[in-house]
Amino acid sequence: MFKYILKFSKEGNVCYISHLDLMRLFYRAIKRSGIRLGYSKGFNPHPKISFAQPLSLGYIGLNELMEMETEEEYEADIIRQQLAELMPEGLKIKECVRVEEGGKTLAARTVAARYLIEIPLQEGPGIPVEEMGRTYMSQERILAMKKQKKKKELLEVDIRPMIRDISFSSNGVSGGQALIIEAVLDSGSVSNLSPELLMETVRKRFGLVYDRNEADVTREEIYFR
Repeated sequence: MFKYILKFSKEGNVCYISHLDLMRLFYRAIKRSGIRLGYSKGFNPHPKISFAQPLSLGYIGLNELMEMETEEEYEADIIRQQLAELMPEGLKIKECVRVEEGGKTLAARTVAARYLIEIPLQEGPGIPVEEMGRTYMSQERILAMKKQKKKKELLEVDIRPMIRDISFSSNGVSGGQALIIEAVLDSGSVSNLSPELLMETVRKRFGLVYDRNEADVTREEIYFR
């Protein structure tokens, strides 16, 4: 087996396809390209492709990562070129590199991600934007209702330790003001904080009024251990 990591961006209307459909898209593109994808062993073999971290529906991803294994060795740039030609509008293959086999997967190594959140405000925040970061993080605890993976139930948790860095700024938009949040959040199998929970706690803390459908979330980078 030969292992490769693809870096790609996901923007525009393609942001609204699910993670499962994204996996199918890449699988079909790889198959159409003629690249001989590797498969797991056993009774029900599956293609050896995986992503560092699923991207939520509607989120923009600037530097997403996928790893795959092939039966034959290929030039990394040939893989990039062949798949780039088969991608729909909004999906851009930026880079492909050959890596050593074995070791932990990208998903197992993922620890954090950097997000850019833009929220067009209808009302709020009531205090200068430059004070929001200090005020928000001065809270001893930041409580949110978080879904537990195994039990599939909501549990009140303190998300403050999951926020590695955060800053607030503003940007003028047509007819009003947009709140800009830049944050590095835990992201991985050990600890994971959704930007949705962050946005909800910010909304409650500052009494913001906005339409969630008008807010944009961009994952700019994924960090590994």
